[in-house]
Amino acid sequence: MLGLQRRNFLLLGSKAAAAGLVAIVGRDAHAAKVSNSALKSKWIDRLNEKKISDSPLYLGRFRDPMYFLTAPISWKPNPDQVGKAQPVEAPAGFVTDLASVPPVFFSLLRPDDDYAYAAILHDYLYWTQGRPKAEADLVIKYAMEDFSVAAWKKETIYRAVVAAGQSAWDKNAALKQQGEKRILKKYPPNARVSWADWKRQPEVFAP
Repeated sequence: MLGLQRRNFLLLGSKAAAAGLVAIVGRDAHAAKVSNSALKSKWIDRLNEKKISDSPLYLGRFRDPMYFLTAPISWKPNPDQVGKAQPVEAPAGFVTDLASVPPVFFSLLRPDDDYAYAAILHDYLYWTQGRPKAEADLVIKYAMEDFSVAAWKKETIYRAVVAAGQSAWDKNAALKQQGEKRILKKYPPNARVSWADWKRQPEVFAP
């Protein structure tokens, strides 16, 4: 009889412990759910605060490391940037080398890093030259901010284009004067074609 009572007591104790454990797990799960909900809300708020372009980035590549957009990309200023830079759209077919980083620095700054989208917009503005160089340089800075590029990368790239970008600007002006084009209407048929060979065919370019 005493053994039966002891067994019942232990059984009740186990049930109570299990109930307590369920309560603790349930409480923790609820807390985690609330926490995740708060994090999700903050993440959405951050996206609303810092606009990330809705344009996907689709690229084709020549045999050499030169790329072309297969769909347009765009950027527009945040409210506090209006008046400093205007919206930009780089069309499908635009040819770019992404970020123009000297190979010696590739271990720190890759041409195709998280600032690639911003670099293509910058390339496009440097090629078309329909706006001042200073505005093109602001666009790459603002677009990198939208993509939350690390501060040291953003500042390094921005200062580099401000200080040394004039030579690229002038080179593009000279190339355009010589008749070079950068917007394709016809893409290379395979990955063995080089940019140097493809650009010799005038019929592949948009007017």
